[in-house]
Amino acid sequence: MNLIYAVLAFLMAVVFTLVGVTRVGAWLIERGNPPVGEFVDIDGARIHYVHIPAPAHADLPPIIFIHGASANLKDQMLPLKPLLEGRAEMLFFDRPGFGWSGRGSGNNENPSAQANTIAALMDRLGIKQAIIVGHSFGGAVTSAFGLEHPDKTLGLVFLSPASHPWPGGATSWYYDLTTIPVIGWLFSQTLTYPAGTLQMANATTCVFSPNKVPDNYIAGASIPMVLRPSAFRANATDVAGLYSYALDAAPHYHEIKAPTVVISGDRDKVVYARIHSVGLVRDIAGAELVWVHNLGHKPDWIAPDLVVGAIEKVAGRDVDLQALAKAAEARIANDAYGTGRCADIRLPEAELAPT
Repeated sequence: MNLIYAVLAFLMAVVFTLVGVTRVGAWLIERGNPPVGEFVDIDGARIHYVHIPAPAHADLPPIIFIHGASANLKDQMLPLKPLLEGRAEMLFFDRPGFGWSGRGSGNNENPSAQANTIAALMDRLGIKQAIIVGHSFGGAVTSAFGLEHPDKTLGLVFLSPASHPWPGGATSWYYDLTTIPVIGWLFSQTLTYPAGTLQMANATTCVFSPNKVPDNYIAGASIPMVLRPSAFRANATDVAGLYSYALDAAPHYHEIKAPTVVISGDRDKVVYARIHSVGLVRDIAGAELVWVHNLGHKPDWIAPDLVVGAIEKVAGRDVDLQALAKAAEARIANDAYGTGRCADIRLPEAELAPT
């Protein structure tokens, strides 16, 4: 009996130690990554955003950027803001539960709800219509916005999007585990910070692979913010719920009428580009697919000039996106970062982008 008590005492000590490590780690992360914008309450969620007002001689309409999983507003703001500043009104924001934004009380649990939050934020800021630019999971929110708020949508730009159901609907085990009541809470409070800190560099390499991770990307874009327990649970809820959301949403994508461009790389190791991107171009009438050879999951960082060209294109400019894609391909043709560590994902043996 004494041995059982000793084992239990040891396990409790380990748990409390990990909880303490996680809380200190989360405090250090927040201290090192303070808010860079302003806050507004949207239906009970405290939303953090950076709003760049329209310049006097703007040549582009307002642009709203939606970041992907495990990220925050800096992930798009750092590479794209310098290229568009002085040309357009811009809105970067932390999706609910990410960065410095609160999740809200029971809302913002799926792309549709997050699209509604964006629409409400636009109303608060006096933005009547905008071009929506979404990366990865932000692509699901972008498609939801185009479907549910067509009156506010001037155009859509998808960057390596996640949008359609994929065969099997599987996600990483730790996302599913985190969404389990009690167990998931305990997991996020004990193991996600120390384990995530150890794995972050390798994981980031594979997000960018075969392209090089930009210098100081992890710290500069405040990526460790996702390791805080509340953010990790919000991230897990989003990713784990994407498949069921996409099953319902994808059959309606043909209703989207806004000008649309989809940019994807043939070496994406995060999402099935030939399911999501090909599916969007198939389902949205007039959409243009810009397929970039030897590009991974991050066109916003690796080919930001191409992203700007896509924004110009949906704004009505005459832009040769295929020529811009060829120029990007020439720059990254010899990239082979992460080779041997980051395996290419295999396309499931099933119909492309089932709807």
